[in-house]
Amino acid sequence: MTSFKLYFKFVKPYWKLVLITILIGMVKFAIPLTLPLIMKYIIDDLLLSTISIAEKTQKLIEVMIFAFVLFVIIRAPIEYLRQYFAQLTTSRILYDLRNQLYAHIQKLSLRYYQNHRTGEIISRMINDAEQTKSIVETGLMNVWLDLFTLTIAIAFMIHMDFGLTMVAIAVFPLYAFSVKTLYKKLRNLTKSRSQALAEMQGYLHEKVNGIPVIKSFTLEDYEKENFGFRNNKFLNRALALTKWNAITNSIINTITDTAPLLVLAYGGYQVIHGNLTIGAFVAFYAYLDRLYSPLRRLVNSSTELTQASASLDRVIELMNEPYDIVDSPQAKIVHKIKGKIDFQDVSFRYDNTSDWVLNKIQLTIQPGETIAFVGMSGGGKSSLISLLPRFYDIQQGNILLDDLNVKDMTIKSLRSHIGMVLQDNILFSGTVRENILLGNPNAVEEEMISAAKAANAHDFIVNLPKGYETEIGERGMKLSGGQKQRVAIARVFLKNPSILVLDEATSALDLESEHLIQESLSKLAKNRTTLIVAHRLSTITHADQIVVIENGEIKEIGTHDQLMKEAGAYFRLFNVQNLNSVEQLQSF
Repeated sequence: MTSFKLYFKFVKPYWKLVLITILIGMVKFAIPLTLPLIMKYIIDDLLLSTISIAEKTQKLIEVMIFAFVLFVIIRAPIEYLRQYFAQLTTSRILYDLRNQLYAHIQKLSLRYYQNHRTGEIISRMINDAEQTKSIVETGLMNVWLDLFTLTIAIAFMIHMDFGLTMVAIAVFPLYAFSVKTLYKKLRNLTKSRSQALAEMQGYLHEKVNGIPVIKSFTLEDYEKENFGFRNNKFLNRALALTKWNAITNSIINTITDTAPLLVLAYGGYQVIHGNLTIGAFVAFYAYLDRLYSPLRRLVNSSTELTQASASLDRVIELMNEPYDIVDSPQAKIVHKIKGKIDFQDVSFRYDNTSDWVLNKIQLTIQPGETIAFVGMSGGGKSSLISLLPRFYDIQQGNILLDDLNVKDMTIKSLRSHIGMVLQDNILFSGTVRENILLGNPNAVEEEMISAAKAANAHDFIVNLPKGYETEIGERGMKLSGGQKQRVAIARVFLKNPSILVLDEATSALDLESEHLIQESLSKLAKNRTTLIVAHRLSTITHADQIVVIENGEIKEIGTHDQLMKEAGAYFRLFNVQNLNSVEQLQSF
């Protein structure tokens, strides 16, 4: 399906509004076409006529009353309605388009977001989507109205003088040739400019989020230079587009200005030889503006539509991005699970060209068990737990939940049973209440407060300036690390999942915050299947099973006591951490 065909799916529900706008526009554009006729009547039938002054005055008053009614009383509401319906239609279409895009990007896998900058995605949804308005406003409305104006103007001109009309439109073929030749390059230049803008926005979005790092490393001058490079790239592409537009406009305007000179020459000749009245000549010349104004707008429409088409390509490219993770045709909605998990010979890599991140993982977890995954960074721990909610799909093996393959569950129902607490939990701008309610938007006040208390978050929340109504800023920047983590845990308490996943949930916190969070996590893990990725081994000695993963393979599995007795990889990791802790204490 072409970009335009896909786009017109959004236009189709509003075809009646488009039609109404065009009909109102025809009336709006028809009214000014009467002005040259009024001028001809006043000059030929009044000013140059032999009737009495009193009769001339009476007829002048009558025609001016008619003109004022037409141009002031009738045209004003017509102008308003035309503008209103045009903007209403394009705004509605843009609303639907952005809603569809937002729904689409939420279904894209994490792999897509790892390979694309956030700012570039936003640029396509905001800037490029906005540019597509011209396809409707210009392409479906203004173009037809300008063609209507051209047709009526030419009809009136032919009625007045056929030969003079042929002279007036003699330059039309030059317009067609210019549009075909000059606008061929414009689409690529526009697309190139949009891409440079998206890259700059992507860079800017990333650096604004990382401003604390820039300041801490005093990288302001360095980043200014880097941004200047991208800004200059955008400037060069924008100037290339501007240069081509300037060339186009100069050629088009030169062609346009040739027509009046030809009309003046031939029309003046006809008046001198008595073949054309002065009134008709003046009216005809007035129609030139009615002829070439819409023609010039049509040429400018080519520019707008070319630019809009380039932006539409980028929007549709995003909309056509395929989903990596989808429900299978036989996927079932699972309403309740016990929490048994089976990894059966699971092998996984992020793409077909990379090495295996996990290799033949074989592991069974019973309902209610707490399983800890430990090992050196990069061993595959976080990758393993990300496979359970199907953030990625495995290439080999099976993952079963209560003996049902996770691929045979709907994604929504699968993830509804899994609660995740990460090292860097994302909070959204808004209030504390809104962030906790993300766990269950339909929860009542008592449930929300109960979840906050269970997460050891209620006490600090009520001491905030506005309590639960306190705005926490983007990514929760107004809260400390421990406070953000407790709000995130409250969110999971409110969700009340059957399976809990903790990925380095306390590794970046101070001891006091860690104690409070460990306490709340213990409550949260009770009677749930719990998967823990841990850096501090002292926090997972209570686990039912500890799984040591190295280089994507399970090297050891057992309880803390069993693994310590084996004196293997876990034993070495645990002792190294304890030794480091002792040395740190002695240094004080």
